[in-house]
Amino acid sequence: MINIYVDADASPVKNEVLRVAKRYGLKVYLVSNSAMRVPQDKLVEMIVVDGHLDAADNWIVDHIADNDIAVSADIPLASRCLKKGARVLDPKGRIFTEESIGSALANRDLMTYLRDMGNMTGGAAPYDKRDRSRFLQRLDDLIQAVLRGKR
Repeated sequence: MINIYVDADASPVKNEVLRVAKRYGLKVYLVSNSAMRVPQDKLVEMIVVDGHLDAADNWIVDHIADNDIAVSADIPLASRCLKKGARVLDPKGRIFTEESIGSALANRDLMTYLRDMGNMTGGAAPYDKRDRSRFLQRLDDLIQAVLRGKR
């Protein structure tokens, strides 16, 4: 069975993940540093970890398995999940792969450096309807690919 792990603290797609997972009968773990309301459903589990910096990430990596799906915008977490054979999708619908994660990590490090040097301000573009639509389509695509046994 495919499990879906959501890095839930700031995820804008929790409800979308729950809706798609319910359609397929998949278990969802919402992993967070603080409790949040979740539907009463045997397929949904809220995991609250202690507040240290990478506690949610570590919990996800410790429990995720081959062909499970992680939903996170955290690129280092995505890299760790890929190493365990999982599929990884960010909330804007970007699928991380072994081929793409290296450049994503390098870009993240470059952007951090530029911000630290004061050369960049601002953040990511606002989340919009197109992002949500792309995310839903890609999540469905990933689930279908796992069910068909494709990498």
